[in-house]
Amino acid sequence: MFNIRKERQEDERRVEAIAREAFWNLYFPGCHEHYAIHQLRKHEDYLPELSWVIEVDGELAGGIFYSNSKIVDGEESVDTITFGPVFIDPKYHRQGLGRHLITHSIEHAKSLGYRAILTLGYPYHYEPYGFVGGKRYDISMPDGQYYKGLLVLPLYEGALEGVRGIAVFTEGMEVEEAEVEAFDATFPKKQKEVLPSQREYEFVSTELDES
Repeated sequence: MFNIRKERQEDERRVEAIAREAFWNLYFPGCHEHYAIHQLRKHEDYLPELSWVIEVDGELAGGIFYSNSKIVDGEESVDTITFGPVFIDPKYHRQGLGRHLITHSIEHAKSLGYRAILTLGYPYHYEPYGFVGGKRYDISMPDGQYYKGLLVLPLYEGALEGVRGIAVFTEGMEVEEAEVEAFDATFPKKQKEVLPSQREYEFVSTELDES
């Protein structure tokens, strides 16, 4: 039986450890998501009202974290929100827990009146929730390119009507490699490896939307 609830202070270290397990060697050797969460909680863009953890039979099994983002067009900007990282302990994979977390958070965001969600990821992961490529709304990354991995979900009818520009994400998720290494050293040692999933990530993260 699963339960979705707010993260408590006493959960933080365990949540970071789960994120580390979930992302380790997935996108590159090692990972930085556990430290990014640690830093994001202290940043002004962090949205605790939209960030959740999920339990299975009382045991923490994953989480989703939200932050402020925006769509910028010259001197004009429109406020949006972004989720990521979202993760499930590998031992609970393929049980639908990630789907429950994402759906729960989207519905809560709608109830709070947020305009739209921007996220970065694999299209096939997020299209089932209604996300589409940023190109559909003339929303690009800061380099002006339309990448397939930039995904957009309006949260109400007409939310992005007349909106265009570049996606700008929080600096709260930006980390320095030396800081990541120092933080990671406080956890049990894990072996960094080169895996096929990293090559897939590299390809998807640079694939342009030419539709």
